[in-house]
Amino acid sequence: MQSDPLFILIKSLSKSEKRNFKLYVNRIQSKEEAKFIQLFDVLDKQKRYQEEVIFQKIPSLKKSQLSNLKRHLYRQILTSLRLIHIQKNLESQIREQIDFASILYDKGLYLQSLKLLDRVKNIAKTAHQDLLLVEIIEFEKLIESRHVTKTIENRAEELSDDSEKRNKVNYNASKLSSLSLKMYGFFLKLGQVRTEEDAAMVKAFFRSHIQSIDSKGLSFFQKVHLYQSYVWYYYILQDFLYYYRYSQKWVDLFVDNPSMQLKDSVLYVRGRYHLLVAQFNLRNYTKFCIHLEALRAFNTLHGESFNKNTEVLVFLCLKTAELDKHIFEGSFTEGLKLLPDLERGIKDYGFHLDSHRIMIFHYKIACIHFGSGNIEASIDYLNKIIQLKVGHLRADIQCYARLLHLIAHYELQHFGLLEYLVKSVYRFLGKMEDLNLVQREILKFLRNALNLVDPYDQKLAFEELKEKINKIAQHPLEKRSFSYLDIISWLESKIENRPIQDIIQEKFNAKLVSEHKTF
Repeated sequence: MQSDPLFILIKSLSKSEKRNFKLYVNRIQSKEEAKFIQLFDVLDKQKRYQEEVIFQKIPSLKKSQLSNLKRHLYRQILTSLRLIHIQKNLESQIREQIDFASILYDKGLYLQSLKLLDRVKNIAKTAHQDLLLVEIIEFEKLIESRHVTKTIENRAEELSDDSEKRNKVNYNASKLSSLSLKMYGFFLKLGQVRTEEDAAMVKAFFRSHIQSIDSKGLSFFQKVHLYQSYVWYYYILQDFLYYYRYSQKWVDLFVDNPSMQLKDSVLYVRGRYHLLVAQFNLRNYTKFCIHLEALRAFNTLHGESFNKNTEVLVFLCLKTAELDKHIFEGSFTEGLKLLPDLERGIKDYGFHLDSHRIMIFHYKIACIHFGSGNIEASIDYLNKIIQLKVGHLRADIQCYARLLHLIAHYELQHFGLLEYLVKSVYRFLGKMEDLNLVQREILKFLRNALNLVDPYDQKLAFEELKEKINKIAQHPLEKRSFSYLDIISWLESKIENRPIQDIIQEKFNAKLVSEHKTF
């Protein structure tokens, strides 16, 4: 029962958070509450959740009491965490001030309450906390409507206008954030568009929603949500130039508002990561390295102040980008050096990583192993993806993992197994409705290649497939195939009887020379 919420919460605590929790409970603990401290200690020492061990370690605890005791402990941990983190979270600080204003009002000190609300309102405006601003203004309206404050003549119209303005801002913000979320949902389900019909559907959906949004006078977060929506839109359409442009707009917004980089570092880091993905897909190595260094610099400068969400996100983005850099360069053997640290990170952040993120890591690790010639290790990681039960989540990665899995078994000459696997992958791709031209040609080739024994015939077959793939590569909607799998370089390695790593490195070095001439 590894998914027990209390167990996961305790395991997520840092040493300092555990120490602060003990100090907190020592202040509030009574003899009757001693059991929840015992429960904390038992769970803290467990490597996996074992309910039977709890009753062994706390003999006086009855089974009927456990549920309530866990709930009580969960709440006390959250309370102690709130006391620690409130100083690091501006939104929590604003909420605390609103709570203080409410307490003052309940005690009849409404003028003091108004004064506090006015002060915190300015903080909320500076921090672009539009939802909290509405809450503050509505509270001010309530007080002004019930008490004679000597400011009502000037304040009534001012508060009403401010309220209407903020409600309009939040309505727009809600529509934009919903659109951004829907586009992200499209991506998780579809990946990038596969057909003209897919592209037409995405365009129609996006345009029908974006047309109803007033883009004039947008607040900071409204602009972020707008740029996010366009980022996902163009990424899904495989229009990487516009994907890059809107990623840059997203990051520039934070560059122009530097205080927001730490106030919402998760959004800032995500924007930085999209710039990296854009340059990877545009095959612009020089700019990719510039953006990677910018993200590293932000982590070096502010890493110690990151909350867990930002810490995990930076780990994900930096490690993914570092793997991409080696895939970019063709330096797969060098990339193997990253893997021990990456594996430790995946283990340490295990409770914070979803199936989607782990799938991406496993696919890129499999590519590093494949490129370096460690075919069996590549198969091990591809099997981890194939064995996942995640439905249509990132169907694109699931499909290309199976395709690379077939190629890896072909490399190892597992011809008896391949005949079965090809049929299985055909069925899977049909189920996912993701059988594109590149996949179709590779599957056809692998099925026919099982009957080719003569090396000359095999070379001819590779050359014929390369010619077909080169033609397919010209189609705009087939770009994604080459982002996941450098099939052309693999074919060239088979034709020339050279390691794929050497082929990719030669291409990379030639392109880098060209880049430097035009940069």
